[in-house]
Amino acid sequence: MSANTNTNNPENSSNQSANTSATKRAANQHAPRTNDPTIASNTHGRGYGRMHTIDKRRAIHPDQERLTAKHPELNIVDAETAASIERGDAEIDKERAAARAQGRSSKTVAHHGHALAGILGPAFVAAVAYVDPGNVAANVTSGARYGYLLVWVLVLANAMSVLIQYQSAKLGIVTGKSLPELLGERMHDAGRFMFFMQAEVIAIATDLAELIGGAIALNLLFGLPLFVGGVVIGAVSTVLLLFEGGKTHRLFEKMVIALLLVITFGFIAGLFIAPPNPADVAGGLIPHFTTTDSVLMASSMLGATVMPHAIYLHSTLVNDHYAGGQAKPSIKRLLDGSKVDVFWALVLAGTVNLSLLILAANSLYGMKGTDSIEGAQHAIVSVLGPVIGTIFSIGLLASSLSSTSVGTYAGSEIMHGLLRIKAPMWACRVVTLVPGLIVLWFAPNPTEALVIGQVILSVGIPFAIIPLMRYTHNKELMGKWVDGPIKHAIFIAVAALIIALNVLLIVLTILGKA
Repeated sequence: MSANTNTNNPENSSNQSANTSATKRAANQHAPRTNDPTIASNTHGRGYGRMHTIDKRRAIHPDQERLTAKHPELNIVDAETAASIERGDAEIDKERAAARAQGRSSKTVAHHGHALAGILGPAFVAAVAYVDPGNVAANVTSGARYGYLLVWVLVLANAMSVLIQYQSAKLGIVTGKSLPELLGERMHDAGRFMFFMQAEVIAIATDLAELIGGAIALNLLFGLPLFVGGVVIGAVSTVLLLFEGGKTHRLFEKMVIALLLVITFGFIAGLFIAPPNPADVAGGLIPHFTTTDSVLMASSMLGATVMPHAIYLHSTLVNDHYAGGQAKPSIKRLLDGSKVDVFWALVLAGTVNLSLLILAANSLYGMKGTDSIEGAQHAIVSVLGPVIGTIFSIGLLASSLSSTSVGTYAGSEIMHGLLRIKAPMWACRVVTLVPGLIVLWFAPNPTEALVIGQVILSVGIPFAIIPLMRYTHNKELMGKWVDGPIKHAIFIAVAALIIALNVLLIVLTILGKA
């Protein structure tokens, strides 16, 4: 009876309605407000843009049951609204935190990919030294004379080159200076001048090989006299060097890499016309010799693999890469990126050299007259046709243009680091170009001059590789990035092998047996 009385009493009904309205207003006042368009209003439930319809017959959440017991005047919808007040903020915060974390993750991946791409380049420029006309002649001769016998030699030589070039890059990255700069800081005036003289002779010998190769390529393509071809190569490479340094340095790198790709296509095209037998190539990976002459050829190939000017230059390239004002990553990131840069650059260069040897072994084996570049090109034309011969000559031309530019660049850095003289690039170009033009004018057989140039390069190897080995093991200079005992021991073994083979090559050349 009293229950009916209370229910029908207007005053009680008014109080109950007021209490219910007050509770609803409190729920609305405390409801989480958000500008996030993906969060729906609490009065309709939560979700990413979906309007959830409340089914009164569904199971009641424990929070709703608790609130209904505490506030009997609330219906099921009000209870859900009030329950969302207590748990909504925490859930929304969790979802937003997860979204932010996902966004940061995607941005980090994109940033790392962009950062790595920004580091790549210097090793590809240095790798041009490994596909210069001198290496072209040596690899074609080896394949034509010994078939697949010395494939393993090139693989071993390329592996050693990866270590040497990475060490040069590491020295430049950690110290912020090039190998010539570090040498210049640690020598007295007379020592710096003497070291500069031998290094400059190496740069001239390097340019000699590139100039001769380019002149031969222009002769094969257009019939130009060798001297005129040398002048053309010198002029075009000088224009290319104008882009070196400053804000256009990245453009210089891209042009050299483009030439490297032309070289790659030019020297492997023949393999698509006459593909080799994979089993024969694999047989060449087993180290062995057949004659004393093959031992001498292997020594020459291994000894002439590492180029001294590439060692000097790579420690410069890793810093000049940011000469245009780009932000420089941390040392750790630079070292990690440099490993990738060096690996793929020398894999590409090694592929080119192997392709040349395999092409000669497959198509020119046993043929006479392949000891010179001209003879090799004529043999390629006779066996594979004029189109492949022309593509080969274009690859040789690209090899000359890129490697002669890189050689002059190295000579400029040697002068700057040792003598502390920053000469204009065109002046450095003249210094290395004139001796090559003189040889082209007077030498009856340019290929012989190219061989002499390779021997001079062998003389310069110890002067570059020994300081590099010492500096990367210098705790005071390298700090926490110093080479550990195991890596240093490996470096010593590789350096000793390269130096010994170069000494052997010099002796054999003097005795007329190389």
